[in-house]
Amino acid sequence: MRTLLRARLDTPAANEAIRNGTMADTMRGVLDRLRPEAAYFTCMDGGRTCFLVFEMREPAEMPALVEQFFLGMEAEVELHPVMNADDLWEGLGALSQA
Repeated sequence: MRTLLRARLDTPAANEAIRNGTMADTMRGVLDRLRPEAAYFTCMDGGRTCFLVFEMREPAEMPALVEQFFLGMEAEVELHPVMNADDLWEGLGALSQA
């Protein structure tokens, strides 16, 4: 299932990760593991935030996916199933056939 992950990093924890050089390794590990179709980084609600769109095969993957953010940067993490435009059109087409 296509999934949107939003992680808002704790500022003091992220500052420390940048200072001690672990931020790049943590983010590289997350991106290597998820292989997202899209990855965006911004500021939101006053903190460093990333948005990743990736394919989650099963819910049992969630702990391994989010723990890197929790442990590495004390992040607030959200996961949401999402659709692209093709998925939307397919879903709307199925509505008209029901």
